[in-house]
Amino acid sequence: MPIPYLRRLTGKDRDRVFNLRLAFLLAFVAGATNAGGLFAVGQYTSHMSGIVSSIADNLAIHQVRLALAGLGSLTSFLMGAACTALLVNWGRRRNLHSQYAFPLMLEAMLLLCFGIMGNRLVRHEWFFVSGTVVLLCFIMGLQNAIITKLSRAEIRTTHVTGMVTDAGIELGKFLYWSRHKDDPVTGDAAKLRILVGLVGLFFLGGLAGAVSFQHVGYISTLPLAFVLVLLAVVPITDDLRERMR
Repeated sequence: MPIPYLRRLTGKDRDRVFNLRLAFLLAFVAGATNAGGLFAVGQYTSHMSGIVSSIADNLAIHQVRLALAGLGSLTSFLMGAACTALLVNWGRRRNLHSQYAFPLMLEAMLLLCFGIMGNRLVRHEWFFVSGTVVLLCFIMGLQNAIITKLSRAEIRTTHVTGMVTDAGIELGKFLYWSRHKDDPVTGDAAKLRILVGLVGLFFLGGLAGAVSFQHVGYISTLPLAFVLVLLAVVPITDDLRERMR
């Protein structure tokens, strides 16, 4: 990718077109990471609805340890999202080019840790949950908050339930037939295409992540980390150059 393109993709100056292009890339990364997490630890790490439900179910059947493990996963996702907010707001206060690139670079570093040390992290438990689950949930919260912040909550990359719901709403508008011409119900074709594209890329990322993890294991996340470094490096370099002047 040319440097000016990368600067617009992840720099501080945002527009809707580049927000969507970044969202498409991150949806693929999220799908691949989520699928790899399933093969690594036996659970999805972006599915907070399921995790909250599992906490309630396990409390109901007096499986306190499992409920605490779910709480640990939820807390890690929450802390990941909070970390993004801290980094972005810190960068905005200083008018940095890299205000959105910092969380991306952090995500890349954490994916590198997962790829290199994932098999070791599985053996360690933090708050009744394996270190790998904690790491992956943190990564998912971190990434979902990145695209949420830069798009002002218009787009998400890991919340597939919400995207499918929104797509269903738009589809329902297209299917609705009204006799009242003064109050028409019309679907948004552009929005529907975006939603289908995001869900489709999450699916393709999941497929790629599952296949690659089966064949090469944890190191399948290294190409994902490289992509994120590529996305983040230009705005960070811009800030370093301005500091050195």
